[in-house]
Amino acid sequence: MTVVSQAPQPTHTRPPKRPPTQATANRRALWFLLLPSLVPVVLFSVYPLLNGIWLGFTDAQAGYQVDYHFNGLDNYVRLLKDDVFWNSFKVGLIWAFSVTILQFVLALGLALLLNAGLRFQWLVRPLALVPWAMPSVIVAILWKLIYHPDAGILNAVLKGLGIIDTNINWLGSFELALPAVIVVGVWAGMPQTTVTLLAGLQNTPYELHEAAALDGANGWQRFRTVTWPALRPIAIAISSLDFVWNFNSFGLVYVLTEGGPGGRTQLPMLFAYQRAFGNGEFGYAAALGNAMVIVIMAIMGAYLWRQLKEAV
Repeated sequence: MTVVSQAPQPTHTRPPKRPPTQATANRRALWFLLLPSLVPVVLFSVYPLLNGIWLGFTDAQAGYQVDYHFNGLDNYVRLLKDDVFWNSFKVGLIWAFSVTILQFVLALGLALLLNAGLRFQWLVRPLALVPWAMPSVIVAILWKLIYHPDAGILNAVLKGLGIIDTNINWLGSFELALPAVIVVGVWAGMPQTTVTLLAGLQNTPYELHEAAALDGANGWQRFRTVTWPALRPIAIAISSLDFVWNFNSFGLVYVLTEGGPGGRTQLPMLFAYQRAFGNGEFGYAAALGNAMVIVIMAIMGAYLWRQLKEAV
């Protein structure tokens, strides 16, 4: 009997684990340090955003343990046929563009003055930041008192100067309510634009202004050829952020007028608030919020694309 001996099988041994490199250890430490800040961001920002997108495709209503169901695009079809929504959308565009443009123009002028080396700049700069340091609700209450038809200081000053004979109900007038609210929005938001533009002006090399002055350029020519090209990227960024913030405004206008009179100051966010918490239509209000996000992204995308195209 022949015994066939089998060849010994090669043994495979696992290579020893390499100790973690310094880069790997740094990445683990980074995630460990970021985790405490990521958890609240996910819980209070990412999850509500995703839940809001989902609610926009449902018939969710206010109430405790109220069942709701997926209804597809019904909310969006209803939105397109809602005249009140389209009126609020038109008011929102007028408000956002007016406040953003006026904020930028006035803030640019103030930034140029603050950068000109005038006397008492140490006093003017902190005073220019006062509206920014005040909560929007306090700003709205303050201006509501200024606009008061009977006891407001604005009517008292205008009557004292002989400009008007009778008191004007600024926030109750169909023609004046929106312009009056726009003035408040410009006053409240101008400081942050001023600070941003002032920082850009101070980073512009002074040697370029001196060279342009030696070449015989006047003030306007120096601004057009030296200051504005250096300031343009900052101007694009801050005006874009201002537009988004203004279009999404809520607290300031809500305290001033609550969207009245007759919807003349009803911004889209006020419309959504009334539908959600006034009528209990959470699904419809969420659909409005989703639509506004798309609109803002489209407007800002077109604006930024045009500005960057001209800059190249």
